[in-house]
Amino acid sequence: MGTTTSRPDPRVTLLAVLLGVLVVAMSIAGTAVAVPRIGADLHASGTPLQWVVAGYNLAFAAFTLVCGSLADTVGRRRTFAAGATLFAAGALVSAAAHDIWLLDAARILAGIGGAAVMASGGALLANTFEGPARTRAFAAMGTMAGVGIAIGPSLSGWLVDALGWRASFVVYAVVGAVILLGTMKIAESRAAERTRLDKAGAVTFVAGLALVMFGIMQGPESGWSSPLVLGTLAAGLVVLVFFTALQRHREHPVLDLTLVRDPRFLGWNLATLTTSVGFLGVLVFLPTYLQGVNGASAQAAGATMLMLTAPVLALPPLGGALVNRGVPARGLMTAALLLVAGGNAWLSVLRPGIGTAALLGPLLLIGIGMGISFGITDGQAMSVVEPSRAGMAAGFLNTVRGAAEALVIAVFSAGLLSLLSSRLGSPELAGRVASGELSGGQRALLADAFTDAWRVMLWTTAALCAIAACVVHALLASRRTPGGNGTATVRSREADTANTADAV
Repeated sequence: MGTTTSRPDPRVTLLAVLLGVLVVAMSIAGTAVAVPRIGADLHASGTPLQWVVAGYNLAFAAFTLVCGSLADTVGRRRTFAAGATLFAAGALVSAAAHDIWLLDAARILAGIGGAAVMASGGALLANTFEGPARTRAFAAMGTMAGVGIAIGPSLSGWLVDALGWRASFVVYAVVGAVILLGTMKIAESRAAERTRLDKAGAVTFVAGLALVMFGIMQGPESGWSSPLVLGTLAAGLVVLVFFTALQRHREHPVLDLTLVRDPRFLGWNLATLTTSVGFLGVLVFLPTYLQGVNGASAQAAGATMLMLTAPVLALPPLGGALVNRGVPARGLMTAALLLVAGGNAWLSVLRPGIGTAALLGPLLLIGIGMGISFGITDGQAMSVVEPSRAGMAAGFLNTVRGAAEALVIAVFSAGLLSLLSSRLGSPELAGRVASGELSGGQRALLADAFTDAWRVMLWTTAALCAIAACVVHALLASRRTPGGNGTATVRSREADTANTADAV
């Protein structure tokens, strides 16, 4: 446990962290519901509008790892307070923005703040609680993250319809201010052994991920063969390759890449990446389709998404319980990935005028697969690494998950825009349709084009998830452990039935 400089108040610490986790998760899941209204109000569409969601997720993914290191170095309470400040400031500027680029910048700022809140929140709980109390605190943290993802779309939809899209950001700003006040009664703590932050590693990771995402999202608008897109993608890949080489020669790397030498750990990371592929495209972009093509209200679209998100809240304990009762984790994870793949394929029934009942089956299937995977992925990944490297492994897994989420949003958006542009012959018109703006005498034609683009993306996603399920199944069959000499050893059955923790 880190050294403490003031008397802690466990109740305030727990409340502040849980409130932070809740609102950060809600902001991830809920903002997509407001995108059509934002586009109409700010006269924005296409890539600039999609950055409202993608920018937040990029910043969140890129800075989570950095903020975790900062929390140990400069202080967990200080990092948590700084994160709450940035999150609240970003939300407040978002609510007041009258320009799409200002809104995008504010969302990136809020994403950095959200990363600091999440990265330092867990460290604060670990420093404040011990024994069973610590277990209960982390269980509550996981539950609140699930609640945020589950209710984010429906609550945001209600706010957008009742008070306007700016109201949802005002709520986030107010909650951020409340969290900041709570930090005044939280004790400061730092890691017992403070190591220097790998600044070069942090900068190259953030820069590489940002360049790749920008290139992907700019592709449909500028053309995939344009010098801007090709140059940005190439630069991003070069920076990421440099980051990889840099991490191999660091005593205290930002991301310990030696962990992937164990195929089982690699398999669990691929599993968490795959569930993001199958879940996030639907979570982020389906509300826009329902509002644009079906004319659904923001509240109705958000409520529909509960069929997708509710299982993610309810089912993680079931996944962990099944493994603890002897169900092989490998088979359960493979089944979960196939459920996600099957749900995406089934969702290709999407059509103009489709009712809620027709969406129930595919959305539930995706949500069930995602919920089960949440209950076992983290615990099983931790069970195949040495206890002394568990912290590094957790950071690696969370980084993969965050980066995957950011890239999935970028790729899904770019795919829809490219398909629409090819069908309609106009990148500008494609951008408006993808933003839910379907009007005029061509509405039926535009709705059909949007539906066709969605079906292509859904079948592509289903195929990728099915292939990944087979690869994960093969990787998890390995019995290699992450020992330094690479010696193959047979792990006991207890590794397959190890206790798992809920994670989001």
